[in-house]
Amino acid sequence: MTEQPPRVLLADDQTLVRTGFRMILSADGIDVVAEATNGVEAVEAVRRTRPDVVLMDIRMPEMDGLEATRRILAVPQALNSVRAGETSFPGEPRVIILTTFDLDRYVYAALSAGASGFLLKDVTPEHLASAVRTVRAGDALLAPAITRRLVQRFARHGGDTAALHRDLASLTPRELEVLGLLARGLSNAELATRLHLAEATVKTHVARILAKLGLRDRVQAVIVAYETGLVSAGEREAVQQSTEQT
Repeated sequence: MTEQPPRVLLADDQTLVRTGFRMILSADGIDVVAEATNGVEAVEAVRRTRPDVVLMDIRMPEMDGLEATRRILAVPQALNSVRAGETSFPGEPRVIILTTFDLDRYVYAALSAGASGFLLKDVTPEHLASAVRTVRAGDALLAPAITRRLVQRFARHGGDTAALHRDLASLTPRELEVLGLLARGLSNAELATRLHLAEATVKTHVARILAKLGLRDRVQAVIVAYETGLVSAGEREAVQQSTEQT
């Protein structure tokens, strides 16, 4: 059975940005199902078209991308409550935040609100298409160093953000160890090497961590690790340098 192409909604107030992204994604076999010029339109378009992934600009008129992200991720539950006779709704869309600035102060708030990662608007065509497929598959955009820097900078200083709070007591000692290393920027392959485990075993640990803590993906896991004090910025830097030297 052939896998269906990702269904994407583009939300950006700049026509040229939307046009460029549509051309890039379409050329890679990705289906752009709708476009929106502001957050209000984006929320409505999600209700209407049910995309797999939303590429969301932050700074838009009428409603910004942060508030739109919060509302979009509440859409499935809202739709369930009004559709008599329906007991389930297809998986909620995943949101990728688009920004011009690599340390936009709103990006961390968007991640806390449930976004699955973010991209700079000067992203390469290959990276854009890959990001959509990665997020649609259930992973998160944590690979670029810029994302880890952003989480490090804002996790302890997000005063006005929608902070995530989770009780880590449900995790086993091994799962706590995996979460701590994940938050310090290690990939599954690096985790496997460091812990002397098979990569498949690491993936199982990560999946169980997400399930136990009720998290959407690795982005939220990293945020929780910082906000609960499981790791600190200094620890992350030390582990990253150690990894780079091996």
